[in-house]
Amino acid sequence: MQGTSAESMLNKLKSVYGVEKGTRLHRNIDALVEKYRGEIDSQQKAWVDQEDIMLITYGDSIKEAGKAPLQSLHEFLEAQADGTINAVHLLPFYPYSSDDGFSVIDYLAVNPDVGTWKEVEELSNDFDLMFDAVINHISQKSDWFQGYLNGDPDYKDYFIAADPKEDYSQVTRPRALPLLTKFETTEGPKYIWTTFSEDQIDLNFESEKLFLTVLEVLLTYVKKGARFLRLDAIGFLWKKIGTSCIHLEETHTIVQIIREVLETVSPGTVIITETNVPHQDNISYFGDGTNEAHLVYQFPLPPLTLHSFQQGTTKHLLEWADSLDPTTAHTTYFNFLASHDGIGVRPVEGILSETEVGAMIEKVEKRGGRVSYKDNGDGTKSPYELNINYLDALVEAEDSTESKVKRFLAAQSILLSMVGVPGIYVHSLLGSRNYEKGIEESGRYRTINREKLDRGTLEKELADPSHLRHQVFEGFKRLIDIRKQQIAFHPNAHQKVLFLDDRVFSIIRSFENEQVVVLINVTAEDVVIQCDRQLFGWDDTVMDLVRGKMLEQSDITLEPFQVMWLKG
Repeated sequence: MQGTSAESMLNKLKSVYGVEKGTRLHRNIDALVEKYRGEIDSQQKAWVDQEDIMLITYGDSIKEAGKAPLQSLHEFLEAQADGTINAVHLLPFYPYSSDDGFSVIDYLAVNPDVGTWKEVEELSNDFDLMFDAVINHISQKSDWFQGYLNGDPDYKDYFIAADPKEDYSQVTRPRALPLLTKFETTEGPKYIWTTFSEDQIDLNFESEKLFLTVLEVLLTYVKKGARFLRLDAIGFLWKKIGTSCIHLEETHTIVQIIREVLETVSPGTVIITETNVPHQDNISYFGDGTNEAHLVYQFPLPPLTLHSFQQGTTKHLLEWADSLDPTTAHTTYFNFLASHDGIGVRPVEGILSETEVGAMIEKVEKRGGRVSYKDNGDGTKSPYELNINYLDALVEAEDSTESKVKRFLAAQSILLSMVGVPGIYVHSLLGSRNYEKGIEESGRYRTINREKLDRGTLEKELADPSHLRHQVFEGFKRLIDIRKQQIAFHPNAHQKVLFLDDRVFSIIRSFENEQVVVLINVTAEDVVIQCDRQLFGWDDTVMDLVRGKMLEQSDITLEPFQVMWLKG
């Protein structure tokens, strides 16, 4: 690195590691950058646009006999979603020991159960890929941790030994599990920091060698085809007794250093931070809008959308959307409704009341879902996430297939309409339901939304017009295809919230000279919207992009769960 960039990097390193360590790290990072600069091509696309639609999936979500699941996924997407999906978030595809991939044994290997690097790189030729960088912790079965336990000097400072007698009451606890886990080492018993589980050993970023090794892992991911890097659970990266150990200044600075390294080696690489926390903490990872994450997860969106459809009111959702600050030209939100995890409850703290959250929990449990709790550190627990398939969380038992599809696609259209990049979970795209058998077999609530699908059976159901999967999949694809043609849905397009009727999600998206008015009925009843053409900027007629017809009447009637994207 040279000039201002080199000085910026050096100052950041010194602020975290001190003058001596920081200066030494700077020299080593510079050498690492030079090593990879000639091996990695710059990303062809400098930024995201309205055509970026990301599928979130495990490498083996779609399987068939005789083929690597990654190959089956690739072939399925090319056959069924070519031109609709252009990006794929491959959830951890490395060898792992627990947590469905998030307890990584080897960062630089591909789990042979899903394929090889060959299949990953072939997928990257046709789709932009997001890799998970699970760099807060690693599996206790990894060579790194086993080396540490056995006294290997190469790993002596890779992990965090702590005194169990210290006061950890201020430490933020994401799960109701012990913070420290006792392990036997060649130096005797030690209590090691394990934020998420005894099988997920926190890494010690105070170690120069560890930090350099992690940077090389990230550069390898980009070399192997990653356009997006998802920094998993990044908020817990730095530990300091006497603090919350989450969102510390050192953590933010390390993310900034990672960004500088990647921008130097491969401009166009996009960093996304995963921090399932209240909104203000979450957006802090934008930094100053130019120096930290490019994308942050929009965690309040899933529970607020669910609440809107369960209660038939968009009041909280619209008020929250109206409170969002505009992002910079090269930052935006990553929107999603469903994922491999549950529906987080913490992000709506201060938005939904305890009574409203309780009502949501009651409906989720009634519909076959489960609730996971976190330890508050004072002997009490509070709900952390709702574990349920998103379609099941939304629909009523008595709904017809047609009503289920309309209700579900109306919710997904909010995802497609909001400012930001949409991420669609594979089981939402494919109209899956609760996987109760998975909970029974694994004993883990999150498995309810992690079913592995047989490709032959899946494609048969998708080909059947009467099947729920077919109707969800085709409806979803049609909405996506319409969205991709409208520059008003650019991730950085202006968003204005309209407060027209609490039963309707209503916003205006505009970019350059294009504008789309979004109206989505979240109820099972007709809603009449008085059409203020001056507010909307329309002439006498307006096109309903979803139904492909012109509207001329002064007032607009939205049928139950109807979606309108209106363009003057």
